[in-house]
Amino acid sequence: MRFTAKRLLAAVPVLFGLSIVVFLILHLLPGDPAQAILFGRNATPEDVAKFREDLGLTDPLVTQYGNYLGNLLQGDLGTSFLYEQPVTEKIFGLIPHTLLLTIAALSFALLVGVPSGILAATYVDRPVDKIVTAIAVLGVTFPAFWLALLLTRLFALQWGLLPSLGTGSLTALVLPAVSLGWPLSSILARLLRDSLIDVYRSPYVLTARARGFGTNRILRRHALRNAFGPVVSMLGLQFGGLMAGAVAIEVIFGRPGVGAYLIESMRAKDIPAIQGVILTVAVVYLIVNLLVDLGRAILEPKVRAELQAG
Repeated sequence: MRFTAKRLLAAVPVLFGLSIVVFLILHLLPGDPAQAILFGRNATPEDVAKFREDLGLTDPLVTQYGNYLGNLLQGDLGTSFLYEQPVTEKIFGLIPHTLLLTIAALSFALLVGVPSGILAATYVDRPVDKIVTAIAVLGVTFPAFWLALLLTRLFALQWGLLPSLGTGSLTALVLPAVSLGWPLSSILARLLRDSLIDVYRSPYVLTARARGFGTNRILRRHALRNAFGPVVSMLGLQFGGLMAGAVAIEVIFGRPGVGAYLIESMRAKDIPAIQGVILTVAVVYLIVNLLVDLGRAILEPKVRAELQAG
């Protein structure tokens, strides 16, 4: 509880600083933000002036930020220019789709990456290890959007095995999840392989081998738990990358989500929506990293002792 409270308090200045950066998005637009937003809508000077007043741009900058922060503390992310509805309501309706895709991609990465890393570490410098390493290098090399296009061409267009658009069934989630999760599975396999090799060479594992313990027993009781600490930390960092990568994947596969909503809002210069999506993703990222730190404390006694001492 003490550690959790400390991490939550540490997140407060991060969110405060992020709120400032997100608020300034409106003022970083070239020229007059009101004119930039209304560009191409045949707005008259009177329309622009009224819109500036509606946005609060006629108030001092400090006052504008104070109003913005006050609204944030009440859970108000503003009203979407594009849909004319609260941004909070729109994001809450879409974020389950993005989280579903992200969790599916993470699950795929674990299902593929963990066994691959274990195999490569168990048969180090043998053909299995070299094959896993080669596939992992290819997985990291190819970006998720390129893989999405390749898988769509093969499995949807050429072979007709899986749908490439929509969210009507679980099969429609397969190609997006594989496209998004494959690079992470490659990173996970390489990291777990290297971590396990280091554990296998540690004194207590060598002692266990000398006592006649088999590889499977050593893996289950000692090696895997100690090797998984760095992997858990990496997964926390990569979760934000998965959510960011979901932007392109949602667009390619025509899936609803905050990523597709962000692209749509950027095209329409829907500033409240852009600000709301960025803040929402940041909050989810902070929550996931807190959970990851708690997971490391459970897995690694050394980390748990350091946290309790702190």
